[in-house]
Amino acid sequence: MINEIRKDAEMRMEKCVEAFKNHISKIRTGRASPGLLDGIHVEYYGTATPLRQLANVVAEDSRTLAITVFDRSLAPAVEKAIMASDLGLNPSSAGTVIRVPLPALTEERRRDLIKVVRSEAEQGRVSVRNVRRDANEKVKAMLKDKVISEDEDRRSQDEIQKLTDGFIKKVDSALAEKEAELMEI
Repeated sequence: MINEIRKDAEMRMEKCVEAFKNHISKIRTGRASPGLLDGIHVEYYGTATPLRQLANVVAEDSRTLAITVFDRSLAPAVEKAIMASDLGLNPSSAGTVIRVPLPALTEERRRDLIKVVRSEAEQGRVSVRNVRRDANEKVKAMLKDKVISEDEDRRSQDEIQKLTDGFIKKVDSALAEKEAELMEI
């Protein structure tokens, strides 16, 4: 029973770390990447639809993204959605293709992005700690119901804490990688 709780906690912590890595992968580092626009949703027939479902996004070169919209009438809505996002991009329409030039990152913008990445990292750490809390509560409930002894309770809480420490280190290392990537010129 305790092993099931530990395994469940480990799986959930792994998902927290993956979610954090996914979030920071969308933060741009100066190179054009189609994944940069993954978080953008466009109003399409009354529903917010992901840009990926409405258009083809490719990196034209290292500083430009090219978006080919499937439905030509959506081009203005796509442009508006990109401008409304917090990415700081200004798309320009050229017929059926929308080009999104990525400006070089200034030192100030790099520092702002690092602040964003750090806050995402803190959210990742908090979610890992929440998983730890849930697992510890389950173990305490087992102790209260006299299913396990106090020694087993203490031992399992120590194991869960070691798991938590390991996953927080993974979040911190991903944060350090992203910070280094943002600061390189």
